[in-house]
Amino acid sequence: MTDYSRILNYFYPEADRLRDILFTHSTGVARHAIAIVDRHPELHADRDIVLAGAMVHDIGIRYCDAPGICCHGTHPYICHGTLGGKMLRSNASTLGLSEVETETLARICERHTGTGLTKAQIISQRLPLPPCDLVPETIEEQIICYADKFFSKTRPAEMKQYEKAVASLRKFGEEGIKIFEEWHKLFLTRDI
Repeated sequence: MTDYSRILNYFYPEADRLRDILFTHSTGVARHAIAIVDRHPELHADRDIVLAGAMVHDIGIRYCDAPGICCHGTHPYICHGTLGGKMLRSNASTLGLSEVETETLARICERHTGTGLTKAQIISQRLPLPPCDLVPETIEEQIICYADKFFSKTRPAEMKQYEKAVASLRKFGEEGIKIFEEWHKLFLTRDI
C-alpha cells in the first residue's frame, strides 16, 4: 500500500493554512471515493489506489497562484494537476515509490481537472498545459475525478450537493457535464 502520508508530509511539511486546506479537501474526496469503491465491488476498483490517489491528487496546488486558498505560486491554477504529476515523478526515489506507484498517482493528479481535458480542448482554449489528452481512463481515476467535484478548497469541509457540483463544471462545457452525469449514474451511492 502506498504511504500517501509520507508524500503529503514531504511536500507540505509545515503546519499552515494551505496544508489544512489540502488535507481537509483531500480527506473529503477520499471518504467519498472510498464509499463508492465499497458500495460497488463490481467495478473492481483498487481501494488502496483510490485512497492514496484521492489524498495526493492536489499536491501541485502549492505552486499555483490562488491566494484565496493560500497558494502563492506563479502558475495558473489549471496547471496544478500537471505540476503534481511532475512533483511525483521528480521525487519518486526520495519518496520510495515504485515506477508503477509513481505513474499511477501522477496520472491521477494530471487527469482530475473538470471531468478531464482533451488535447482538442487544451489546444482550442489555449490552456497552459501539455497538448495531450488528460482524461481519466482507469476506474480509479474516474472515481477520484468524480468525488473531487463534490468538494472545493474554498469550503473544504463541506460536501456540495449534486446540483452545485454540476454547476461547477459549466466552465468546462456541456461535454464535461454529460460525463459527470454518466459517472453519477454509475457511482450513485446512498447515505453519503
